[in-house]
Amino acid sequence: MQKAPKPSLTGQRIKTRKRDEKEKYDPVQFRDTILTGLYESIEDNKINLEKATDFLTKQGQILDYRRYAEAFFDVLFTGGLLEPGGTIKVDTEMDIPEAPYCVFRTDIENGIEPMKSLIDHLFGRVIRQFKYLEKSLDEEMKKVCQFMKTYTKEQLERLAVAMYILIQTKLCSEACLSSMLLEHLVADGISLSFSKIFFSTWLKQKDAASLISTLKKAEIDTKLLELWPLSKRSVEAFQDYFGDAELQPIVDFQLQQVALKATKDLKVKLKKRMQGNEHEDEEKTQQEKEDAHAQNINDIITLCKNSKLPDPNILEILWVTMMKAVEWNKKEDLLADQAFRHIRKHAVTLKAFTHGVQTNEAKMIELVQDHCFDNISFIKIFQKIMKLLYDADVLGEGAILQWHKDGMTNKLKSKKGLTVFLEQMEKFVAWLNTAEEESDEEDDDEDE
Repeated sequence: MQKAPKPSLTGQRIKTRKRDEKEKYDPVQFRDTILTGLYESIEDNKINLEKATDFLTKQGQILDYRRYAEAFFDVLFTGGLLEPGGTIKVDTEMDIPEAPYCVFRTDIENGIEPMKSLIDHLFGRVIRQFKYLEKSLDEEMKKVCQFMKTYTKEQLERLAVAMYILIQTKLCSEACLSSMLLEHLVADGISLSFSKIFFSTWLKQKDAASLISTLKKAEIDTKLLELWPLSKRSVEAFQDYFGDAELQPIVDFQLQQVALKATKDLKVKLKKRMQGNEHEDEEKTQQEKEDAHAQNINDIITLCKNSKLPDPNILEILWVTMMKAVEWNKKEDLLADQAFRHIRKHAVTLKAFTHGVQTNEAKMIELVQDHCFDNISFIKIFQKIMKLLYDADVLGEGAILQWHKDGMTNKLKSKKGLTVFLEQMEKFVAWLNTAEEESDEEDDDEDE
């Protein structure tokens, strides 16, 4: 007789090893442990930073700072845990006084030294001991900045000062500054308030060059106007808001950025206009070509004026773009005729931005001088180009005579090819001097 099989349990039995069992994630208990140590480091309502640092360093050997990095930095920044929405949670049974054991409670009324000391001890020394916290601090900064709308004016100011110190001491990266451009912070004007405190703090402690360098590393140097909502965004608004004397470097930088963008845009538009002008439709009548050219010149002048750049800058952009708009003939005799036709065609445009102002005319002469020296084929026709510009009223005799006088006394900014060009201009300058003397005599006769 066959025996019946013994009954057995079905299913899979998993044996959990003790070392694989994880403790429950309890950021509240972690917070209370950290706060207890910081509280015990307070002496006469002031925190003993050496004692607090020793406590945090020792706790790093016991507590899991890697796992609780977010809660750890929440406590050091705000004194509690940051809940979704930015509320600071400090529902502990301990009687925690308003003592400076975190960034938001540090006294900066008499300068930023207390904040520097706090960050050096509680952030710098602890992070040097536990290097893995570096990345966590960057993440914390981005999170803390997201909730700037919920902070008081004093807390916002302390956060801006702390941001400066953390970036300066390389404890967090410049990328954290991109938080200033978060849409909800811009819309409520928080970004403006924060950036003004941050820029002011930096410029009081360091130079403008280091601030600009930091903004470039954060990739927001070209986006500062985005601190304003789109409907209020303008250079004028920027100048008004950052109009304090101590913030002038940031205003100057923004104006340079605007000028650079305007210059780039103008170069692109002019290149298209001038190259298009060089390849006119051969089927057009002569009158149609002249009308089209006149309209093109007016459009170019309008483009230049709308850029709002200074006249000397516009002249440089016009001249450089104009001289690059054609492919120059390599034969000297043909090059001269080509150059005169081309420059004469655009003389009206140049005249619109020299218009009898001697400093602008001086800039025009410098541009011609540099171009002729840098392009060897043009060296021999410098005087002829100057004569052409004089006949077209782009240059006045006063500017030419002053250039010659300054060149002879070595006072010109540009020395390129000066000896050769001064020699070329001798007869023309002599003729101008004679014409000026005759004009003076005629004026005297009229007066008599």
